[in-house]
Amino acid sequence: VQLQALGGLVQAGGSLRLFCAASGRTFSRFVMGWFRQAPGKEREFVAAISRSGGWTSYADSVKDRFTFSRDNAKNTVYLQMNSLKPEDTAVYYCAADDSQWNAWVSVGAAYDYWGQGTQVTVSS
Repeated sequence: VQLQALGGLVQAGGSLRLFCAASGRTFSRFVMGWFRQAPGKEREFVAAISRSGGWTSYADSVKDRFTFSRDNAKNTVYLQMNSLKPEDTAVYYCAADDSQWNAWVSVGAAYDYWGQGTQVTVSS
C-alpha cells in the first residue's frame, strides 16, 4: 500500500484539510489513522477511522476540532482540521492497519503501512 498526503501552512484559528490517498490494495479493508510528530516530541495519535467510516476515534487534544472521514470509492481519507492552534504544528502521517477496528487503533505499532509524512505549520 502506498500512502501519500498533502499538508500546508495556515494561521492560528484557520482551517486545513489533509488528504491521504492510497494505492496498491483494497482500500476498504484498512482501518486508517493519522499520527503527528512535532519537533523534539514523540509521535502521537491524532485520529482513526474504521473500514466503513462508521466509527472514529480522536485524541483529546483534537476532539471537536478535527473530523476524520473517508471515501472508499476514491481510496482517500480526509482530515478536516478547524480552529487550528500553533501547537498543532507537526509532521502528519497517515497510516493503514490491515485488521478489524479494535482497541489498538491509537497505537502506532498496530499499523502496517505509513505515508511519508506531510508538514502542517500553524502560525501564530
